[in-house]
Amino acid sequence: MKFKLFLLTAFVSLVPLSASIAETPTTTPTIEHSQGNYKTAAPDWSKITWDTLPPVQQPGFLKIPKNLISVFGYDPSRSWTAGQKVDSVVMLGDADDAFKMSALSLKSISTVALPTTATTTKPTLKDFGLIQWQTPKTLVKAMPELSNLSLSEVPPLAELFSKNGGGGTISQSIASNPQVANLTLDKIDLSKYSLDSIPGLDKTQLGKFKAWQQAYVNQIPKLSQVPFDKMPQPISSGIDVVGIASVVLGAAEKGDARAGNDYFVSGSVVRGDRTEEVACPPSIECSYLEMGDFVGSEGSLYGKRWASGSSQLVLGGYGILAAVNGGKEPTGRLVYGSGFKVALTGVNESKGTADFGLFFRICARPPFQQKTCTPYFIGPVPWLPVSENDLVIVGTGR
Repeated sequence: MKFKLFLLTAFVSLVPLSASIAETPTTTPTIEHSQGNYKTAAPDWSKITWDTLPPVQQPGFLKIPKNLISVFGYDPSRSWTAGQKVDSVVMLGDADDAFKMSALSLKSISTVALPTTATTTKPTLKDFGLIQWQTPKTLVKAMPELSNLSLSEVPPLAELFSKNGGGGTISQSIASNPQVANLTLDKIDLSKYSLDSIPGLDKTQLGKFKAWQQAYVNQIPKLSQVPFDKMPQPISSGIDVVGIASVVLGAAEKGDARAGNDYFVSGSVVRGDRTEEVACPPSIECSYLEMGDFVGSEGSLYGKRWASGSSQLVLGGYGILAAVNGGKEPTGRLVYGSGFKVALTGVNESKGTADFGLFFRICARPPFQQKTCTPYFIGPVPWLPVSENDLVIVGTGR
């Protein structure tokens, strides 16, 4: 069966290869990580949240045809602009295998979210984005304890049913008013109701709700302030595999037939969410960062190359969504797990510096089918630069 997918490709020229670190600033929180006489500014995952990530640098969109939406059970279509925050581009379903955000509840989120200096009003049901497409029927499925409550104990449902007839307990109202039972809650003004207007809502796991996957991260109160190391599945630090940045080489470099896949640490992400190394094709522009190893020439990272994703696109994604973006993603590596791919986005030979960026993808898991993901094509999100003789966090590639 063939499905037609439409989207804008916008990252073939990510940043100029001569770009300096100063041109791609990042305020990402860091901690110093050292090994032997070498050190680097490593991500401080106790302070990095969806909210603190720099914005996406290139626009794009994905449009899913209706017949595929019915297969997925929700619509992962979306569009984004350059400068948009990552938490308004990434949906829960995209990164659930990486972080297990579906296991969170509003209450558990509030216990680990970092405090914010922004003055925020108390969130309402409208701020809890996935509520808008719930119905009385799906709400009771997610929260069975609601069924024996009277309508008066759940004001939003009381309003929905009062406009269309209903009374008694919620289960009785659903049984006697099947049409209303399937009305979405966005039919009422959700901004009038606090989160506790639905008893037990704050204790219910996000993954219990219908189509939870299509809620954006910023549609879940305080989720954007949860540090990545406090996710139900914490992020990998990546520092279990670390190399040394020996030298950066610019646009004059070309792929060499003698330098096969085993010369590289960068490449494609394949099913199973692992990095499969891919060499630069012969005679094609191939700027790269060459690495050293702590144990010298006998080390596994000695002489390995991290090719630039600005000049090298590789196959990515798997399943139905692999066709998106022509099936291509910038060459790079899963350094911190599958939540995002790290790509080299530019080098400056004269300064001996290398810039990096993060790329995100869109994933879906149709019922009774394997997960399918687009290539990592949403980005770049400016990331921590590296200078020659610094450490390079490589990670396991998974």
